[in-house]
This record gives sequence, structure tokens and C-alpha cells, in this order.
Amino acid sequence: MTHQADVEVTFSFSSLNEAEAFDPSWVNAEDLCGKKGSNIQGGVGPFGILTLASKNLEEYTPVFFRIFKASNKRVVLLCSDARSSSLKSELYKPSFAGFVDVDLSTTKKLSLRSLIDHSVIESFGAGGKINILSKVYPELVVADQAHLFVFNNITVPIIVENLRSWNMKSAIIN
Repeated sequence: MTHQADVEVTFSFSSLNEAEAFDPSWVNAEDLCGKKGSNIQGGVGPFGILTLASKNLEEYTPVFFRIFKASNKRVVLLCSDARSSSLKSELYKPSFAGFVDVDLSTTKKLSLRSLIDHSVIESFGAGGKINILSKVYPELVVADQAHLFVFNNITVPIIVENLRSWNMKSAIIN
């Protein structure tokens, strides 16, 4: 993969029973994303894609969902976490996140689309109900050295129903 791509993936799950309990004090999605990163195994989440990843995963930027259970509904969190995006330690590497307004009682599917352009990752969750834009500065991932991986770090199976990825060329502006 080049480091310019358009990626669409649809995830489905048969059960949400294993979702972690949602703490009502978790009002800041970005803090929650930082606390519950892509490496912290959960009941239903994290699952998603590793963008701008080096071959051996020394650098990567995960874009992922986590699903929690509240009193009578599910709370869906979408994260883009830059903490592993670069070997350069002096960089600002924030987590960006938001809660997705989606009713999982009618469908047990979540879609994710990410547009990757060199060091910019723009992600759309649940058909565009949420949008997250991240700027990262990988050191190893240059030119055709970028990789994309799908991951599932949860206790229940997640099905990748659809995965499509297109390499994009640089624009020619006259």
C-alpha cells in the first residue's frame, strides 16, 4: 500500500453481551480513548484498522471502535490514537475520539472509512455519523512502505464483512 489510500471496512458481530460496562463519569471521549487504547483488550472492542503501519509494527496509527453497555443501550466510541504513530518521542501524539450516535439494537454492524494522505488520517464512523481527523508524523512509513492491518483485540469474534482499499495518486495541479 502507498501512504495515500481510501479504506472502507464493515464489521459485524453476533452478540454484544460481552460489552464492558460504561461508567457515566466517562464524558470526555478523548480521555476514554487514551485510557482504553487499542492494546487494552475489552469485551467488544477494540477492533478496527492499523493505518500508516510499518511492516513490523514499530509505528502505526490505530483507528478503532469500542462498544460499552449502559443501562438500556450501547455506547460506541470511535478512536484515532497517535501514541504509536512515530518513533520520534518528542512529537505531540494525541488521541482523538468521539461517541457515535448509532442504534446497535437494529443492526449489529459498524462501518469505518478512512482516507489516508501521507500524514493525515481522516476517518468516518457509522456511515459518516462521526468524523475524526488526525495528523501524524511517522518516521519509517514513507513512500511505499506503509501497511494496513485489520485488528481485533477483544474476547468475542468480529466479522469483517467488507474490506475495500484503493491506492490514491497524488493530484497533478497545473
